[in-house]
Amino acid sequence: MPAVAALGDRGFRARLDPVLPAVTCTVQSSILTGEAPSGHGAVANGWYFRDLGEIMLWRQHNALVGGEKIWDTARKSAPDYKVANICWWYAMGADVDLTVTPRPIYYSDGRKEPDCYTWPPSLHDELTDRLGPFPLFTYWGPNAGLPSTQWILGAARQVFDEHNPDLTLVYIPQLDYEPQRTGPDSPGTIANARQLDDALRPLIDHFLNEGATVVALSEYGITPASRPVDINRALRSAGLLDVYTQDGMEYLDPWTSRAFAVADHQIAHVYVRDPADTAEVAKILDGLDGVDQVLDADGKAAHGLDHERSGELVAIADPDAWFTYYYWLDDDRAPDFARQVEIHRKPGYDPAELLWDETVPAVKLRAVGQVARKKLGLRYRMQTVPLDPAGVSGSHGRLPDHPDDGPVLLCSAPDGAREAYAATEVKSLLLGLAGLD
Repeated sequence: MPAVAALGDRGFRARLDPVLPAVTCTVQSSILTGEAPSGHGAVANGWYFRDLGEIMLWRQHNALVGGEKIWDTARKSAPDYKVANICWWYAMGADVDLTVTPRPIYYSDGRKEPDCYTWPPSLHDELTDRLGPFPLFTYWGPNAGLPSTQWILGAARQVFDEHNPDLTLVYIPQLDYEPQRTGPDSPGTIANARQLDDALRPLIDHFLNEGATVVALSEYGITPASRPVDINRALRSAGLLDVYTQDGMEYLDPWTSRAFAVADHQIAHVYVRDPADTAEVAKILDGLDGVDQVLDADGKAAHGLDHERSGELVAIADPDAWFTYYYWLDDDRAPDFARQVEIHRKPGYDPAELLWDETVPAVKLRAVGQVARKKLGLRYRMQTVPLDPAGVSGSHGRLPDHPDDGPVLLCSAPDGAREAYAATEVKSLLLGLAGLD
């Protein structure tokens, strides 16, 4: 990726040490607050909301993130400090000046159409009039790829040019996709990285030409992983996880379960209803093939994960393993959302959403037909996601076992150059680059 690498040649390149878990929402929150998960509370991409009795992933409101955000700190010495957030997570409700974040339209007849949320509201039409609707269906799912990246980059340039923010945050998730589908070292991933670099080059050059300092970083590195670990099935087989049934489909029942896991890549937060069961649950997980560590209260504290949202235990997968969310024991009893891209209904992360279910004849053609039915206002069930997770080839979430497996930080200015930064130190670096430290 020569365009990105050139930033380090101009200024410096450093190793970036993520927090645990090394997942999007957690690390981004640590970058913007300077806090560990125990401080900001974004312990994963989702967790069990005990007060609601619901497992929810990919929430969007910034009030879920505690701690003092970078813009709050900056405004203590520069009250007019202007911030634009282009697709960083937990964007809605943040006290920034300009916000763009994916937000579908959910119509009353059940249709879901791609769109985005903006603040101020007028920014929505400013962007979509020039760039078209936000291409949500290429932001995630089996078609995820370049179109959403190009839209985000176009929005970032338009906001930068027309609104002149002091800090512009731009999140581009494209390199999440192919490394999970085909592995981080695959020819497809290498081609995808070069494609992204070509897309980034004009924006990077534009920022630099306008006198901006550019920092490029990632939240984690993706490593080869080929062993799915069915942590919830193990808890169910031990009599600890309960389900309820509707229309022949099984649903995880968090209200009655003695223990269940919210799987998130290579990390699983395990919620145990009765503290007296915690030792038994830990013993079961310790004996599960593919589990490297089980963190109890002391282990969570040692990793900055001692927050009530984390559950009673946190399981860490082996380097070549990752956790499924699956809890049913018979695929015929799986809920219909299991075979769909449905990030808000699944009680855990599902990387198989990036794959096509090749057991369905002409699956891509059928998907096109189902989308056409949707456009006509007809009800439909999309069946594109495989229930066999064997096609997943990469994952993340563990702390890197070797620096080569971890993320990097590149900066176009030499100020602050050093060998490594912790994710919790990036906030201070950015404030220093702005002369606000």
